[in-house]
Amino acid sequence: MFEQNTPRTTMASAAQHANLIYHSIVRDVRKSHNNAVLSILFNMLQAAMFVIAFYVMFSVLGLRSSAVRGDFLLYIMSGIFLFMTHTKTLASVVGSEGPNGQMMKHAPMNTAISILSAALGTLYIQVLSLVVILFIYHAIFSPITIEEPIGALGCLLIAWFSGGAIGLVFLAIKPWFPRTVGIISTIYQRANMIASGKMFLANTLPGYMLAMFDWNPLFHAIDQARGHIFINYYPRYSSVEYPIYLSLVLLMIGLMIEFYTRRHASVSWGARR
Repeated sequence: MFEQNTPRTTMASAAQHANLIYHSIVRDVRKSHNNAVLSILFNMLQAAMFVIAFYVMFSVLGLRSSAVRGDFLLYIMSGIFLFMTHTKTLASVVGSEGPNGQMMKHAPMNTAISILSAALGTLYIQVLSLVVILFIYHAIFSPITIEEPIGALGCLLIAWFSGGAIGLVFLAIKPWFPRTVGIISTIYQRANMIASGKMFLANTLPGYMLAMFDWNPLFHAIDQARGHIFINYYPRYSSVEYPIYLSLVLLMIGLMIEFYTRRHASVSWGARR
């Protein structure tokens, strides 16, 4: 009765890990609320409040003329959705189970499954929220047109992937410097309120200001997404390659640090948190 059944074929092992990832995703989705539907509704409400707040701010400050020609609310949502996907994925990966987590005591659970399920759970919630909000806006308020939906979805995935890669680096370092990593990750998420470029267009920035945002992969993802969404905007000062290459480098660095941390993990680390 205490024997662990291990799969004997590659297909059986893949099926076992897929089933484990699925249940881990369900667990992550229900973290904020026991009811998964209410958890998703809360995320939609948060996204809607972000959109309303930025719409009011742009209108009061008279910044609507600086937006791209097209649907103004779609312009705001293009920045808000990518920003939330990036930051929430980062926070979810950083908050996932590390090598000393309680779930790691139950085979065949491991840190890779924990990290992947945290990232995929966030992507699921964000994409579902995006589809529902856009459908409601399209059906009730104003019909929308996205010129290149596949390209826009690709930019959303880039924002998600870069958030997961940065979060993995933070997660790998977290057992060594728990408080420092918590502060740095919080500062990064707060700084992205401005540094993400969701409130302005890269083409309208002067050169000295562009250098202040060019380092941020989310800045490139949002600007490229608007190029795919609006027919009247062509991004000249951002690229798709930069966030992808940077995220791949950060992913490799995070995996190497996580492997080293897992090899040297100690139960006594929990006393330092």
